[in-house]
Amino acid sequence: MQRYFVEDVFEENQITLSGEDAKHITKVMRMQVGDEIIVVHSHVADQCKIVKLGDQTVTVEKIGYQIPSKELPIHVTIACGLPKGDKLDLIVQKATELGMTKLIPFEAARSIVKWDHKKGEKKQQRLQKIAKEAAEQSHRSVVPTIEAPLSFKQLLALASTYDAVLLADEEHAKSEQRTSLKERLKSLQGLQNVCVVFGPEGGIAREEAAALVEAGAHTIALGPRILRAETAPFYILSAISYEFE
Repeated sequence: MQRYFVEDVFEENQITLSGEDAKHITKVMRMQVGDEIIVVHSHVADQCKIVKLGDQTVTVEKIGYQIPSKELPIHVTIACGLPKGDKLDLIVQKATELGMTKLIPFEAARSIVKWDHKKGEKKQQRLQKIAKEAAEQSHRSVVPTIEAPLSFKQLLALASTYDAVLLADEEHAKSEQRTSLKERLKSLQGLQNVCVVFGPEGGIAREEAAALVEAGAHTIALGPRILRAETAPFYILSAISYEFE
């Protein structure tokens, strides 16, 4: 059943969809009055039926059944050093499917690509659209927030706002004193908001790693193999899902 996220509120159990959502319902899905969809508002998913089709609008009505939430029991923010090419698109799409709550790209010391601030707002909007479509496809109740890129200094200042910060660090994987990922994830039990930081291609710089650890971050190793910048977030989200769901 198709799922649509809305910002407007229901009035007398009815709500009107417009824009891209209405176009998708009428032109792509070719739905008719009486067909059912799922409408998500304020993280609540309601099963609804179409009661009116307009030229550019679709009015639906609740039929009294709420869909259980499929969200991770812990809010996970992914902070990733700006990667090359279209890798950020892939990270947004797949991390949304795996349960990410927020994405914070940041300008890391080893980031090769530079964010074009003149086109930045449009790119951020496009990434937000990718997140919305992925959230609909994966039947989520939350569309992850895609933030504009931050400087490393700005990212560092956010560390104290999270219950825990984890840093994926390949140097930690080489240490004989390393804490296993399983143990580290168990220590998150009962926490609400966690941020996991990943470097770009080439990994996190040593000075950045040291600054994050000084700010309270815990280093983690994602297995014995070296993962690509776009693969590492999927690994940790899958591990968190396995541990907590």
